[in-house]
Formats: sequence, structure tokens, C-alpha cells
Amino acid sequence: MGNHTTVTTFLLWGFSSFPELQNLLFVVILLSHVTILLANALIMSAIKLNHNLHTPMYFFLFALSFSETCTTMVILPRMLVDLLSENKDISLHECATQMFFFFGLGGNCFILSAMSYDRYTAIHNPLHYPILMTQKICFQLIMASGVVGFAVSLCIVIIIFNLSFCNSNIIQHFFCDIEPVVSLACNYTFYQKVILLAFTAFVLVGSFVLIMVSYVFIVTIVVKMPSARGRYKTFSTCSSHFTVVFIHYGFACFVYLRPKNSDSFRDDILLAMTYTILTPLLNPIIYSLRNKDMQTALRKDLGNIIKFFPKMINKRS
Repeated sequence: MGNHTTVTTFLLWGFSSFPELQNLLFVVILLSHVTILLANALIMSAIKLNHNLHTPMYFFLFALSFSETCTTMVILPRMLVDLLSENKDISLHECATQMFFFFGLGGNCFILSAMSYDRYTAIHNPLHYPILMTQKICFQLIMASGVVGFAVSLCIVIIIFNLSFCNSNIIQHFFCDIEPVVSLACNYTFYQKVILLAFTAFVLVGSFVLIMVSYVFIVTIVVKMPSARGRYKTFSTCSSHFTVVFIHYGFACFVYLRPKNSDSFRDDILLAMTYTILTPLLNPIIYSLRNKDMQTALRKDLGNIIKFFPKMINKRS
């Protein structure tokens, strides 16, 4: 490497590009983080406590909420600390660990694929649906999503952190994302770039193709239904999932699959906030607003919580 100095510590410098907004960003991100945790916790508890929600669709929704909760825990606490602290150092190993878990939990793309397959099975073969989508099969699909997600993530991390980093150690981002990190490498080749793009495309494009294939079959079945009311009812069962898919893939594909250069990192910071904060925030809202069973379960659980606190206060007094 000649006279290059090997880098062992990075600086997460993303929010330093917006010094005048750091206090406002801290408040917004903190409130968003708390809301994400509470909203997903409510959805998971509602699914767990209400037996009428013990169906494959809600089993996948539970897994999706859990995955997104874990994803935000990987990114947002560190963001909040960096906004308040002058020391934005992150070691090579910490950076690799953050990247591994962030992209590993990105296996929720395949959870969304499993959810679309579940909807197709329910619409295409409703009589055999309980046999085709047993709890065991649902669990296997969730586990497969996790294994694929973390396997791809491990390959990405191995490729990136076997590169040599020299001179600059400033990551122009608020977390260890692929492009801001590899832009600091001295020996990043076109071959490695193609491999990383292939892994990213496999997760995003591959899972999206599976979803679209399921929806093509769903639409084909639904348009053949003689009743307009039946068509509306069937489409409404898929509307929440399709809305989440549109938001999730729209932002993620734009960030990870479009051509980039170092000048685009500032734009990527703003776009990354959409899929690290906005998407996990919107998902529970979409599912609770557009699903009557979920609304009923949430009202019941919130009512029980409201009744619980006065009883506790009376006991203590």
C-alpha cells in the first residue's frame, strides 16, 4: 500500500453536514424511535394475546414487526448518541457488526414475499389453505427468510471488510452503509463492486419479483370473480401489504440500485432516513388503520391497559 496509513477507526460524519438541524433531528428521531417501538410492541402483543389473530397472515406480520423493531435498534440509538456527542468514532469491528445486523435483518424483504405467497394461497385455494399454510410451514418460511438475509449480509461484510482502508476515515453517513464505507477503500475493484451489487439486487429485486409474481396470480384470480363486492373484499385483504411493499421497495431500490458517486452521499443520508425511520413508523400505522381485526384487537388491549393502571394505583394506595 506504499505510504498509505491503515484505518482502524471511522467517523460517522453524516449529520455533521446539517449542524443547524442537529437538535431538531435529535427530537424528531427520538420521538420516532419511541413511536416505532411502542407501535410495533402493541401490534406484537395484540397478535399474541388475541386468538382470532393466530393466523398465518398475522404470524408473518408479527415477524415483520419484530424484524423492524430489531433493525431500528441497530441504527437509531447510535444516531441519537452521535447527534449529542462530539465523539463520533466507530471502530472497524463495530462498523462491521452494525452492517451485518442491519443487512441481515433486511431479510424482512423475504418476509414480505412470504406474506404475498400467503395471500395468494388464501385466495387461490381457500379450502386447502389451513393445510397449505400450517404454523410449521409459516415458521419455516420465516426461518428461511432470516437465514438467507444473514447469509447474504455475511458475504457482503466479508467482502467489504477484507478491503484496505487508508487515508480518509470519514464515513459520509449516519451508519455503516455499503457505498459510504467502500468509497474509503484503496483497493475497491470493479469486480468487487459487481459482486456487491449482485448481492443487493438478489435481496431487493429477487424478493420483489416473488411478490409481483404472487400479485399477478392474485389479480388474475380476482378479475375472474363475478361479484364486484367479492373482488373488492379480496383486494382489501391485500391492500395493507401492497402499500407497505410499495413504500419499502420504492425507497430501498432508489438508494441501493441507482448509480452513485461521492456527491450523492448527502442525498442518500436524507433518503436513508426514510427506510430507517419512516418505513418502520408507517408499517404498523398502515396495518392498524386498514385492518378491522387489528383495530378491534388494539382497542381491546388498550382498554385493558387503561383499566389496569387505576387498579394498580388503588392497590398501592
